[in-house]
Amino acid sequence: MKKLIAGNWKMNGSLAANEALVKAMLEGLGGAVPAADMVLCAPAPYLAQLGGLLRDSPIAWGAQDVSAHEQGAFTGEVSAAMLRDFGCRYAIVGHSERRQYHAESDVTVANKAQRALAAGVTPIVCVGETLAEREAGQTELVVKRQLAAVIHVVAHCTSEIVVAYEPVWAIGTGKTATPEQAQQVHAVLRAQIAAATQHPERVHLLYGGSMNAANAASLLAQPDIDGGLIGGASLKAADFLQIVGSAR
Repeated sequence: MKKLIAGNWKMNGSLAANEALVKAMLEGLGGAVPAADMVLCAPAPYLAQLGGLLRDSPIAWGAQDVSAHEQGAFTGEVSAAMLRDFGCRYAIVGHSERRQYHAESDVTVANKAQRALAAGVTPIVCVGETLAEREAGQTELVVKRQLAAVIHVVAHCTSEIVVAYEPVWAIGTGKTATPEQAQQVHAVLRAQIAAATQHPERVHLLYGGSMNAANAASLLAQPDIDGGLIGGASLKAADFLQIVGSAR
């Protein structure tokens, strides 16, 4: 299974900046097959633009969120079917910023994952502990609880999700879990997935806490780390491509 490197632009970008960034990435690839599968997750208004820029390229595109509802009177929400209409193959669900700033519960995240799967969109399910939870020795308890909620709802489709472990204390802080710390949690998640599906080998486990061009190789060398969910470094073409190259 090829590794998966997913870029999360968060609330950044403009039509001009996006075009320049994507063109730089495609030029950097030079028509070669990338060492890892690649996806760029952009703010919803730019998904149509990404579709135009990336069509017929080796880079997929995805959304940063999706509604827990199929359709209806939910002003401002974007459904999974709408994302699929714009060619999105992936949608991030349960990012720590959504859990923290928008009070998303484990149940809400699970319902979003289910909606994505039903529309043919692969959810990138984020799990991770805060610094206080890690210091209290609750890391394993927290991530297993978060993932269990999703497994309970998606059931036999568990093998179709992507899971991203993103320690909250390492997101946008410049701090990164050591390769050993990240591997320890990934091994726990791998065992949990193996108990829930007959095809655990299909599930990519990504690391998502300040992975960058400098530390990517050591993190991606770990046996249970199948890729990365990249924040700031995905806004720099050279850095993102270096991370992809580290996935060999």
